[in-house]
Amino acid sequence: MKRRVGLIGVGSVGASVAVSTLHSGAADELLLSDLNADRAEGEAMDLAHGAAFYPAATVRTASIEEMNDADAVVVTAGRNGKAGESRLDLLRDNAKVIRSIGERLKTCRGVIVVVSNPVDVLTQVMTAAARLPPGRVLGTGTMLDSARFRHAISQALGVESRSIHAQIVGEHGDSQAPLWSGARVGGVSLRSWPRWDRAQEPRIAEQVRTAAYEIIRRKGATNHAIGLVTAELLRCMLRGERRVLTVSRVQDGTAGLRDVALSLPTVVSSQGALQVVEPEMSGEERERLLHSAEVLRQAYAQVSAA
Repeated sequence: MKRRVGLIGVGSVGASVAVSTLHSGAADELLLSDLNADRAEGEAMDLAHGAAFYPAATVRTASIEEMNDADAVVVTAGRNGKAGESRLDLLRDNAKVIRSIGERLKTCRGVIVVVSNPVDVLTQVMTAAARLPPGRVLGTGTMLDSARFRHAISQALGVESRSIHAQIVGEHGDSQAPLWSGARVGGVSLRSWPRWDRAQEPRIAEQVRTAAYEIIRRKGATNHAIGLVTAELLRCMLRGERRVLTVSRVQDGTAGLRDVALSLPTVVSSQGALQVVEPEMSGEERERLLHSAEVLRQAYAQVSAA
C-alpha cells in the first residue's frame, strides 16, 4: 500500500520537510499545498526533477481536502518567528491559520502532524478544530530540543550523540524542562559519568533553550533540523516502528496532566501518539514540567477565547 503524505505550507520549513521526507523514503507520494499556489507548483516541479536521487516517490500539488485521504498530513503553514520574538508571540497570527486548516481536515483518516509554532498550543488548536481524538493530532514538540540537548551533552563529553539518551519535556519553548536526572550515556547515568561536572548543566540548558533564537538572529529562520526531525517522525510513524519520541499531544492524565498539549515520551505508531509514558523526574524537574503546562494552558486560553 502506498504511503501518502500531505504537506500544507511550503515555505522554508515546509521545503526542508519535503526534501528530508523524500530522502528518508517515508513517503511514496508527497502532496503539496500552499496559500501561494504557484509556489507549491514550483516546489513540486523542483522536487520531482530530483527523483533520480531519492527513493521512488511521486510529488504533486493537491488541495487540503484531498489530503483527508493521506496517511499523514504535515502542517507547517503560518509565519516564522522574528529576531527577538518568542514562539508564543507568534500565537495569535498562527492560531487563525491552523484553525482554518483544521476545519478542512475533519474527515482526515490519517495522523495530523503540526510543525508550525508555537507548536504545543497550535497542536491543541488543531485537535479542537479538526475534532479528532488527541492521539491522532500530534506536534513535533520537543523532538528537536531533545536532539539539541543530546548534541550539547555529546560536545561536552566527546561521545557520539546517538549513544546519549536525554530528553526535554514540556513546552517547545522557553519553559521547557530538561530531564537531567534521567539522562543516560551508553546505559550509564550521565551524572555518574567520569568527570561529568554538574556545574555546567545550567549553561547547557540555556544553550538548548536559546538555540532557535541564535539561529534566527544569524540566518532569519530555523528550517533544516526541523525538516530532518519531521521526516524521522514520519518514517517511524508510517513504518509502525512504535518508537518512543518526545512529541506533543493533548494530554489525558499522564503525570497528572490533562487538557494541555505538551511533550512527554510517547509511543508513536501509524495510529498516532497513543501511549504516553511518565518519565523519571526529580522533584525540581516535575515542578518545571508543571510550570510549563501552566504557561501553555494560559496561552491556549488566550486564543480559545478569541
